[in-house]
Order: sequence, then C-alpha cells, then structure tokens
Amino acid sequence: QVQLVESGGGLVQAGGSLRLSCAASGRTFSTYAMGWFRQAPGKERELVAGINWRASSTYYADSVKGRFTISRENAKNTVYLQMNSLKPEDTAVYYCAADRLLYRSQVPRGPHEYGYWGQGTQVTVSS
Repeated sequence: QVQLVESGGGLVQAGGSLRLSCAASGRTFSTYAMGWFRQAPGKERELVAGINWRASSTYYADSVKGRFTISRENAKNTVYLQMNSLKPEDTAVYYCAADRLLYRSQVPRGPHEYGYWGQGTQVTVSS
C-alpha cells in the first residue's frame, strides 16, 4: 500500500514559483502512475498533471501547460510539481495521488482512477 505526503505549498505572489513534493512510502512506488490534482473552493477536483510509471508519458491540463512540470524520482519515492508563472487562479489545495493500478501506460484522467491520496497542501497566489 502507498502513503503519500505533500509538501511545498504556501503563499506566493503572482508570477512566482513553487515546487510541490509528494513523498511516498512503499517500494512499489515506481510502478504507479502519479498525478497532481487541485481543488479550489466551490470547484471540482481537477487533474493538473500526471506522469506514468515509466515517466515516458505526461499529461497537463490546458490551464497549466507550459507553466507546470511534473517529474518523479523513483529512487527517492518522490514526485514533484514545479509551478512557474503562478496566477491567482492557481490558488487551490493541491493533492498528489497514486494510480489504483500498477504499470499504467496511460496517465489516468479521473480522480476515481487513483487509489491513494495525500492530505493536500495549500497553494495561495496573491495578485
């Protein structure tokens, strides 16, 4: 089983950068596709970025494409989300999640396809 803990959130000015980290337990971490979701008050949880188990395929929401980068270091059991050129609309609680299945080639898009979730980290972008 996988346990996930996010860190790196905080308050940043518009145009600034943050790097979120998600530390995972379990030696099978490298076999899971991973995703970063965010949820703002009153909004649905949405997939921001995802990466498959080989790190050979990534997905980015149109709203963050070109600004955010997802990566993973399997040896450290950690997935990252580098967020640049942050905008106030990026304000949300960000969650990392692990695929409910192993060895997924395609990045899952829906929250229901992820079986493990972190507690979330707040990202607030001021104007």
